[in-house]
Amino acid sequence: MTALLTAIALWLSANFDLPAMHEPPKVELVSPARIAAIRYQAFTAWQQHDLATAMSKAGDKGKPRATVAVYDDANQTIYLPAAWTGATPADLSVLVHEMVHHLQNIGRLKYECPAAREELAYLAQDKWLGLFGLDLESTFDLDKFTLKVSTLCGY
Repeated sequence: MTALLTAIALWLSANFDLPAMHEPPKVELVSPARIAAIRYQAFTAWQQHDLATAMSKAGDKGKPRATVAVYDDANQTIYLPAAWTGATPADLSVLVHEMVHHLQNIGRLKYECPAAREELAYLAQDKWLGLFGLDLESTFDLDKFTLKVSTLCGY
């Protein structure tokens, strides 16, 4: 896993002007429920409510979008779903997305709000998928409007 994380970090640094990685993140495979719990613990109660409302509006037919993976800044840990194998470009793109957050964290990059730092992560994920003739919309059903809403502060 360390070699894969290093290769992804080098690709991200070369393509997106992110800092070099000196220490890889920890990676844990956990249940989707654990991923959601980690995702929401970073927000205050009113932010959790606002985020859940925004997710349900952006989701298909009113269903909230599930959080696929999450990066915990404090623990420098990427949490991937237990079923993650890294065997497909889509699987690897999830790791690319979370590695952006690791490099943002260790580089102490500042953003207006947590949602704003998602823009670069989605851009990198989409570019990675493009290497394989894929994109976020066809692979994860993430259209441009949903991506824009997901990266706005104060939505």
